[in-house]
Amino acid sequence: QVQLVESGGGLVQPGGSLRLSCSVSGSIIRLAPIDWYRQAPGKERELVATITGVSNTYYTDFVKGRFTISRDNARNTVYLQMSSLKPEDTAVYSCHTNYIGRHYWGQGTQVTVSS
Repeated sequence: QVQLVESGGGLVQPGGSLRLSCSVSGSIIRLAPIDWYRQAPGKERELVATITGVSNTYYTDFVKGRFTISRDNARNTVYLQMSSLKPEDTAVYSCHTNYIGRHYWGQGTQVTVSS
């Protein structure tokens, strides 16, 4: 059974930083790509960043230069370091993987950027 558990969300002022963590069960962290998605109120869920099993990374345009995805295989954890946060980054952030054709999601963590 694959489980993904996010943590690290919260309230931050514009321009601030947060680091989200996605704890990944089992050994799939070395095998499957792990994604961060987000969904803002009234909007569709959108891909934020991806890291592959060999640590190739992908970012959508609206986070390039501000967010960094990384992994710590020893801790079975994928991180999303978010900097220069904007109010429009407010959303529920979830991690996801597609492993052997099945999709797995975490429960999500709320990030609110507001003064």
